[in-house]
Amino acid sequence: MTLLLQNVVDLDGRRVDVRIEGPRVAAVAAVLPPGPGDDVLDLTGSLLLPAPAEPHAHLDKALTSHRVPNRTGDLAGAIEAIRLVAAGFTHEDLVDRATRAASEYLANGTTAIRTHADVGVHAGTRHLRALLQVRDALAGLVHVQVVALVSAPFSAAEAEAAPRLLAEAIDLGADVVGGAPHLWADRDAGQALSFDAALRAGLPLDLHTDETLDPSAQGLLDLARRVTATGFDRGTTASHCVSLGVHPLDVARETARAVARAGIGVVALPQTNLFLQGRDVAVAPPRGLTAVRALLDAGATVGAGGDNLRDPFNPMGRADACEAASLLVTAGHLSTRDAWLAVSAGARRCMGLPVPAVAEGAVAEFVAIAAESLDAAVAGAGTSRVVVSGDRVLATTQVHRSVLPAAPGVPLPGAVSRS
Repeated sequence: MTLLLQNVVDLDGRRVDVRIEGPRVAAVAAVLPPGPGDDVLDLTGSLLLPAPAEPHAHLDKALTSHRVPNRTGDLAGAIEAIRLVAAGFTHEDLVDRATRAASEYLANGTTAIRTHADVGVHAGTRHLRALLQVRDALAGLVHVQVVALVSAPFSAAEAEAAPRLLAEAIDLGADVVGGAPHLWADRDAGQALSFDAALRAGLPLDLHTDETLDPSAQGLLDLARRVTATGFDRGTTASHCVSLGVHPLDVARETARAVARAGIGVVALPQTNLFLQGRDVAVAPPRGLTAVRALLDAGATVGAGGDNLRDPFNPMGRADACEAASLLVTAGHLSTRDAWLAVSAGARRCMGLPVPAVAEGAVAEFVAIAAESLDAAVAGAGTSRVVVSGDRVLATTQVHRSVLPAAPGVPLPGAVSRS
C-alpha cells in the first residue's frame, strides 16, 4: 500500500496531492489520480507541514511539577527541587512518565525527540537506563535520541564520580554526550569532560550552554573555538545560549559567525527560559531567549523546542511545537514561517536527521493541521491534526466545538439580518 494525501496546502501555499511510498515522497502534483494500491486520505482544509522534532526534552523529569515545588522559581530552585524528588523515581515511574510524555508529543505531530537523561551522583545511570528502554520500545513510532547529561558537581565527591558515570552511560548505549559546563565552578573543565568523552566515543555532543543572563558568559564562543580547533565533526549542538541575547550586538554577531563557521546548531528553548530567567530583575526584566535573529543572519542552524514538560523547571508546557513556535514569533520576533522552520527543519538538523519536504524523494514526516493559514495553524494549537510518518498515519486528533444558539430574537455576534 501507498498513502495518497489529497487536497493539502504546503508551506509555500501550493494546493497539491502527495503520494508516499515507504519512508519517502514518491510524487507531488496538482492532482494525483488514486491508484489500485493507494490508501487515500482527503485532507481538504489542512496545511501539510514538515513534522516538528523536539530537539531538547527531559523525559525523565516530565510530569512532576505537582510532586515538588520550585520554591524560588529560578534555575537554582528547579535544580534543588529535582534533586530532592529524584530519589523517589523508580525505574517503572521513569518509564511510565517518559512514555506518556512522548505520546503527547507524537499526538501533537512530533515524530522525533532528543531527550536528556540525568547522569550523576543523585541519579547514577538510573534515568538513562529507563530512557534507553523507552527509546527501544517506541522505535518505529517516535525516533528517540538519549543524551547522557552529566550533572554539574556540587561537591568533590560528585566531581570525582562524574567521569566514571559518563563513561558508564556511554557504554550503556547513550546516543549523544551532554553536560552543563556553565554550572561548573571550573567551566572549562566541565566543557572538556563532555567534549573529550564525545571525541573518544565518536558520538555527537549536545551541551546546555550559557543558560544564564550573565553578559560575561562566553561558553558558546569557547565551544565554537574548540570545535573549530579540533575539527570535531560528529555533530555539535548548544542548547539555551541565553546569555547571547544580552550581549552587545557586535559581540553577539561575532559569536554567531563563529558558531556558523564551526557548524554548531543552537537550540532556543523559549518556554523554560522565559519562565526561569530574569526573576531577580524587578523592572523591565530581559527576555530569557538567545539571539535568534543574529544567529540566523550569520547562517547558523537554529532549532527550537519545548525543553521541560510540567516539571519544576517549567510547570507549563503541552508537548506541542506550536507553543515553541508561537513564542518565537511573539518573544523572538521571527516570522511565523521562520518559527515553524526552527521547530521542524532546524530542530532536525540539530539532531542530525533529514529534513522533510513536500518534494519527490524527500523524507515523508508530516503533520497536517486543519487551518486556513500558517498563522492560524501555529496560533490555534487545539486544531485537528493528522500525523504522518512515511506511508503510515501514526496519530489523529479531531476537535469538535459546539456553541449554544442565541436566545430567540437575539442575533449571534457578527450575524447579518436579512429581510
